[in-house]
Amino acid sequence: MKLLKKIAKSTLLILALPLSYLIIALILSITTVNRNQQTGDNIIYLTTNGVHLGIVLPIVHIENSLISDLYIETSDQYLSFGWGDKNFYLNTPTWGDLTIKNAFSAVFLKSATLLHVTRYQAAHSKWIAVNVSEEALKQLNYYIANTFALNKNGLKIMLEGKGYTKWDNFYQAKGSYSLFKTCNTWVNTGFKQSGLKACFWTPFDFGLLRKYR
Repeated sequence: MKLLKKIAKSTLLILALPLSYLIIALILSITTVNRNQQTGDNIIYLTTNGVHLGIVLPIVHIENSLISDLYIETSDQYLSFGWGDKNFYLNTPTWGDLTIKNAFSAVFLKSATLLHVTRYQAAHSKWIAVNVSEEALKQLNYYIANTFALNKNGLKIMLEGKGYTKWDNFYQAKGSYSLFKTCNTWVNTGFKQSGLKACFWTPFDFGLLRKYR
């Protein structure tokens, strides 16, 4: 009987942890910071693949410190930036490629990260427009640029031939992915630090998207 009680308690604890994480995440996603942000005439965008958020900047609004060393072509008008676990990015190009091992490694183990940079020749209708001030745009440029890992010569490090298509590339990044620092918290933190309306904290894409829809 005592053994059964211990097993029951252990099972409830195991179930309680993810449930607590979900409840706290939802509450903090609803909580808004920088509610009275200063807006301006500059337009940037939020994009999502249904799970993973990205920040889209028109090239005309990208500062030299960020765009230097990035692979771009003359026809490119926008760059999308996303951050995430290196192993997950490279070995899980679609959700059909997801394995328990890759998911466990990304969430629970300290791992290297990448910045995913995608080039666009025109804006997409599904992007969410965000009006920002000059100062917020400057801060956001700094935040993204500071996420890139640099080599000994101070240059960004691109992974040759690792993009999903001819329109995207991966670069070495700073930081480690975890339950508390996900691809979406990276975007949300960038908005928070730039004085833009954001969630207090969120591991989900919809938390930030709801602030601007």
